[in-house]
Amino acid sequence: MEDELSTLFKALGHPIRRRILDILKDSPKTTGELNDYFPEVTRYAIMKHLAILEEGNLVVIRREGKYRRNFINVVPLQRMHNRWIGKYMGTAANSLLNLQAMIEIKGEDIVMEKTEQNTSRIFKIEQEVLINAPREQVFKALTERAGDWWEFRLAPKGVESQFIFNPVPGGQFIEKWGENQGAIWGNVYYVNAPEEIRLHGHLGMQGAVNSSYTYRLLDKDGATLLQLSHHASGIIRENWEEEHTNGWKHLLGNLLKNYVEQNQGI
Repeated sequence: MEDELSTLFKALGHPIRRRILDILKDSPKTTGELNDYFPEVTRYAIMKHLAILEEGNLVVIRREGKYRRNFINVVPLQRMHNRWIGKYMGTAANSLLNLQAMIEIKGEDIVMEKTEQNTSRIFKIEQEVLINAPREQVFKALTERAGDWWEFRLAPKGVESQFIFNPVPGGQFIEKWGENQGAIWGNVYYVNAPEEIRLHGHLGMQGAVNSSYTYRLLDKDGATLLQLSHHASGIIRENWEEEHTNGWKHLLGNLLKNYVEQNQGI
């Protein structure tokens, strides 16, 4: 375990490798695609960084013809989180680590059936909606005014909740209820207002899921074209992609659009 941690810390010790992981959080990339993010770095150097990340078990490689596609593996980070942070969080639970512990304890091979609950999947949702309002107004509605139109709730049925969205790096999109209860819908890791904001967040999915979503706002003929990108990977149930696709259409294409266009000057 200590040797694994040493390898993990080594893999995280270089800013380029950390940046690679940031890129792979959004979606898997080929080595060539990753190299495009670093014009000042040679392809050979990127391959060496990927090899160190693979050695630290932070990147998983899948061969697709003559290409190799790189996927982020969040399990080592979750293990590190559980060791030093997890005990302070009441809902610390991770199905991948539980499975690994079971295998190590029994000392035997366990054949995983590909059921709805334990199949590793990836989905990517891309949507656009045209809103007849300036970008600044749409950005404000997306963030500071999200509680006015965001319909989905994680609070127990019948319990009132409120939303707080702080659109700064390190800020959070939080739903709160009661005195100390609540849930985090997203953690902000990139902001370029009013053009783009990126967040990590499970968005109602539970378990070993790595999920991130991005809002991009473009000027278009006096209106705003809002582009959504939502990427998720991990133990994803079969119906989650369809549910989130329909959910985003309803949230952005109906609720947000109607809220902004009917409340000009917010």
